[in-house]
Amino acid sequence: MIPSETELLSAKILIVDDQPAHVLLLERLLLETGYVNVSSVLDAQNVCALHGANCYDLILLDLHMPGLDGFGVMEALKVATGEAYLPVIVLTAQPGHKLKALEAGARDFINKPFDLVEVKIRIHHMLEVRLLHRLLEEHNKGLERIIQERTAQLRESEARYRCLTELAADWYWEQNDSGEFTKVCGPVAELLGLSDPVSIAEQGWDTGGTWDSVERRALQDNIAARRPFLDFVLNRLREDGSRQRFRISGQPIFDNTCQFSGYRGLAAEILSEN
Repeated sequence: MIPSETELLSAKILIVDDQPAHVLLLERLLLETGYVNVSSVLDAQNVCALHGANCYDLILLDLHMPGLDGFGVMEALKVATGEAYLPVIVLTAQPGHKLKALEAGARDFINKPFDLVEVKIRIHHMLEVRLLHRLLEEHNKGLERIIQERTAQLRESEARYRCLTELAADWYWEQNDSGEFTKVCGPVAELLGLSDPVSIAEQGWDTGGTWDSVERRALQDNIAARRPFLDFVLNRLREDGSRQRFRISGQPIFDNTCQFSGYRGLAAEILSEN
């Protein structure tokens, strides 16, 4: 993932200095080194507009300019881009300003008068870091898109699963990790003789009528142990004394961090007798 030499030499560079001689020196040095996208500006007031239009990989910024100085340019760039990271190497002849410039957002500094070897090395290193940062951003955005696509596919699959399971059983149910019912679909209210369809969600397996205590305890033990179960038979006496028999299946649910988040399952009436 390290930027290639071609990518480095194709990086967009802007020189900002009010001294034409300094600009010419840096332009000649960069072009002779092989950089092919080098621009310059003498008026610091134009930097934000130029950066907004070109998104430079590197800005070589003189600190001491009339009107808007280098510190003012960096502050304006932060406001314009909304980013704390600035692709800036400051140019200064005053050692005391180096720390202040770094605190203001500059990534590096070059001393004046220029040491041409130092200039080339610092620019090369800065561009390597800047382009690598961009490659990582693009890679992360690609991963994020893949995750979003997979999540959408999983949600669509989950919706199809629920539709199919609701058709294949009398009701579909979900519980959270505390054992509370969070979703109940199907004619469960009619089957259990409830006037309020939300009662099953509020009361769970303790709805009206009498469930077989041994069977219900075995069911609750399965859920507490986070075990999947298939066609578990649970009997219930209605309030009028008639009996119902249900076949219940369930499986634990885990979130994307592999933490237990609840249960989901199916239930169907398999026998009804007076």
